[in-house]
Amino acid sequence: MELYFLIMCALIPRRVQTQQIYDVWQTTWDRSSLFTSFPRTTSTAIKFNSSTNSVPTSVNIVVDDTVEYQDIVGFGGSLSEQRLYTANSGNYWNLLNYMFNPTDGANAAGLSYVRVPIGASDFSASVYSLDDSKGDTSFHSFNINRAPAYLFEVLRDIQTINDLLKVVIIFFYLASQPAWMKDSGTMNGGSIKPDMVSFYPTYLLKAVEGFQAMGFPLYAVSIQNEPQNSNPTYPTCTIAPDVEAQIGSALRSLLNDNGLSNVKIIGYEHNWDDAGAYPVTLVCAPWSIQTSTFHCYEGNVDNQDVFHNAEPSKDVYLTECTGTLGSDWWGDIKWYMDNLWIGALEHNAKSGLMWNITLDGNGNPMLPGAVSCNKGGCRGLVTVNNDGSYSFNQDFYSMAQASKAIIPKDSGGPFGKRIHVSVTGSLGWTLRAGAYITRRKKS
Repeated sequence: MELYFLIMCALIPRRVQTQQIYDVWQTTWDRSSLFTSFPRTTSTAIKFNSSTNSVPTSVNIVVDDTVEYQDIVGFGGSLSEQRLYTANSGNYWNLLNYMFNPTDGANAAGLSYVRVPIGASDFSASVYSLDDSKGDTSFHSFNINRAPAYLFEVLRDIQTINDLLKVVIIFFYLASQPAWMKDSGTMNGGSIKPDMVSFYPTYLLKAVEGFQAMGFPLYAVSIQNEPQNSNPTYPTCTIAPDVEAQIGSALRSLLNDNGLSNVKIIGYEHNWDDAGAYPVTLVCAPWSIQTSTFHCYEGNVDNQDVFHNAEPSKDVYLTECTGTLGSDWWGDIKWYMDNLWIGALEHNAKSGLMWNITLDGNGNPMLPGAVSCNKGGCRGLVTVNNDGSYSFNQDFYSMAQASKAIIPKDSGGPFGKRIHVSVTGSLGWTLRAGAYITRRKKS
């Protein structure tokens, strides 16, 4: 029997049994419908009954809007040195609109959360930081424009489509410190030198100020991507939790002193499997780090609960996962719903992101020599070809279903909040459901 998935969104804070949901979108296993909207009519609306006893069925979706959980920040991916800019002009704007337009009723996913690397990653043309002048602890040679110009151009174009980017989602992370700050002498692998720890927060501050000066108000800054990963083939760096906490505390003071107290500091940025150790130690340190973010590559999604139960006042985010080339289309969608777009949020996450927004059909561009996608190559949300054409992948279609359920219904209104939902009946096991309430903007 096929498994079907439903992302549900309750629009107005009234009793659920009075609700009708008219904004219905569908993606099917045979691809006959790909993020396709139903006409907004009474006949296609999802109607709630006051009791499951009134219409006995083998599957009952029971929504309780009196039980509310976390606010959802959004869905999206990472904008590294990818191929969005290779699409021709018409295709480029069509692609951006379809992915990022948040207008209620628009034929678009309304993705609203973007990570941007500071310096090189495993999907860069070359290895670089924003200050490669050895020993420059005053950072006189720091230059935000060492990042490719088209990175900022694409980000600015996304802003013109989705102005929510200005206030909630520009999120960037550091793949590795400058080589001269590390014991390996290279950006690929190694650890931060003990005598460089006190200087590193200033490097991060200058990156935040650089993005702000270019017109990108930031939601958050991450201290270190995957701090338990030292890979000699691409920019990585190990940092112990007590050292990351020390950096976070110093960075918090620098941000506050420079008028940037609204910028969050994100910690951990690594896999589910260590959720009860590293991130718990990290956030138990001074108050600077309020959030732990998780990646999907090791462990299970319910590991997020280990962290949440230990530190219930701290936020949880799911910020990275990747599809691999050649995997099963519908099998991937089922896994994504179970573990990311519904599952991660059930386990307290406020966001859901994939790694690359765009790659080509071979998983490029990738840093020469990098070994980070070992199962046939990584897949982006979108495949952009050399001729400028593009195609959306299962990663996007499944994410789009979730994003549509939580984007604001009014311009400037709030994002969705997760509410309680259960699935009962003899065939209840065939369905995964997530439910969200999106309140109207107060006049």
